[in-house]
Amino acid sequence: MKRIGYLGPPGTFTEEAALTIQGKHIAFNNISTVFEAVKSGEVDCGVVPIENSIEGSVGVTLDLMTHDYDLKIKREILLPISNNLLINVNAKIEDLKSVYSHSQALSQCRKYIDGLDVDIHSASSTAAAANLISGNKYAAAIGTRRSAQLNNLKIAAHDIQDYKNNKTRFIIINREDHAKTGKDKTSIVFSLLEDEPGGLYGILGIFAENKINLTKIESRPAKEKLGRYLFYIDFQGHREEEMIRNILNIIKSKVGYIKMFGSYPKEGDD
Repeated sequence: MKRIGYLGPPGTFTEEAALTIQGKHIAFNNISTVFEAVKSGEVDCGVVPIENSIEGSVGVTLDLMTHDYDLKIKREILLPISNNLLINVNAKIEDLKSVYSHSQALSQCRKYIDGLDVDIHSASSTAAAANLISGNKYAAAIGTRRSAQLNNLKIAAHDIQDYKNNKTRFIIINREDHAKTGKDKTSIVFSLLEDEPGGLYGILGIFAENKINLTKIESRPAKEKLGRYLFYIDFQGHREEEMIRNILNIIKSKVGYIKMFGSYPKEGDD
């Protein structure tokens, strides 16, 4: 039976994504331990969040992929996210003095939380937040329906995220990526040789000249010195396709650093 690691504890949105894969599901306390479990072979694959439609990329996932682990993206999972305000069964919203959740969920619900006039506390996951407030009538958590059930909480408000079309993209990390399917995307990260006018434009122009659609582009600090950046790009196509292989070879000759995160089936309409 396939062993699937995910960001836990049970009741997280990541668990919801992981449950779309058949196998034995194993919870880990943070994203880095999921990576380590995949690397060591403790699990066959791992499920971690990488991007949210409201708050953007999950920095720790990108950093681990870039700097710490040579793992690949095997697949992606798009999951609609419904954030709920969870409170104890004997509590009322008017009682609340604090709200706990993962930093991403707190950011996704910023406007709603501002209206509560409460203290805000970050937790390692939405499920951990639900467990933390159990028995405290003055505290609430933002999390899933399953978290409410697991911790004997009630849902005081549904769908409290700032924007209703809220989706998170999760990735399945593995020691290798996916074979070509004909409906694929590829993810890479690179840095320029030096900071010069038109450097990034020259790289992006290679994709435009070959009519390859970019589905994501983002920059993050390279963690070396101020002003140095890494560029993350997702684009349509598989690394085994001749055109994509040629494009990647051209890019390799023009950049100071490049790393392949993998090619994998594309989900959704992006």
